[in-house]
Amino acid sequence: MPELPEVETVVRGLRKTILHHTIAKVIVDAPQKSIVVSESFKNKAFSDILKNKTIQQINRRGKNILLELSGDMTLWVHLKMTGHFYYKNKSEPKEKHDLVIFQFKKPNSEFSLKFNDYRRFGRLRLFYSDEIWEQKGLRELGPEPLEISSDDFITLCKSKNRMIKPALLDQTLIVGIGNIYADEALYASKIHPKRILSSLSNKKLTELHGHIQRILSLAIENMGSSVDTYTGVNGESGKFQTYLKAYGNEGKPCERCSRKIVREKIGSRSAHYCPKCQKI
Repeated sequence: MPELPEVETVVRGLRKTILHHTIAKVIVDAPQKSIVVSESFKNKAFSDILKNKTIQQINRRGKNILLELSGDMTLWVHLKMTGHFYYKNKSEPKEKHDLVIFQFKKPNSEFSLKFNDYRRFGRLRLFYSDEIWEQKGLRELGPEPLEISSDDFITLCKSKNRMIKPALLDQTLIVGIGNIYADEALYASKIHPKRILSSLSNKKLTELHGHIQRILSLAIENMGSSVDTYTGVNGESGKFQTYLKAYGNEGKPCERCSRKIVREKIGSRSAHYCPKCQKI
């Protein structure tokens, strides 16, 4: 699933391509579960509501994309595993997994934005803006890792008596960090993924906070990690996968001690770490 750097890259790509565009038409070829429309719209069709709406702002909250539209409404998108946005010339043929196509008015009528998702887990939800933050999936989100201070991060961690790797993946604790960047931050900090959060010293948590912010920022600079299907709005792959020290490196030597990186299931997810450098 795309994590914070990948979603941030998509948001920046959308700002460059569709910000201030006015929607002329929306073509929907998606399963019913992929599209959610608030009851406040009184059974109006998704495509009808969006017609003639202008995209005024595009923001990210955790792994969620929020497009603020004229008419005081917000299109909330979660890419899930294989969702993509592509900005393409309108003349390009529709592909099999293009579930929603947004066409625009002049002077942008030559291009369209396509939401493509071959596994069909992605979600597009439309709400009035004054009700968007009441929705499950947004209202319970934790702080942003690039915004939280070191002191607040320490306080947050010290309050949790749980293993650190599953905790970093918990979007109600802190948002946007998934398997890739949790593994990388723990590797950089020399913390075993099974360590209990509350057992870590303030010094070690300060170090972890710094590595999380450094790694996420560097990943954003490199347009994210393309370790599966992820690409940006322009179709380009991310480049941060070339920097990965732990994630996906099972069986390869640790660059610090040459011990082989191991992969272990912790909770319901895999963790990659060095058993020598990251002692429990």
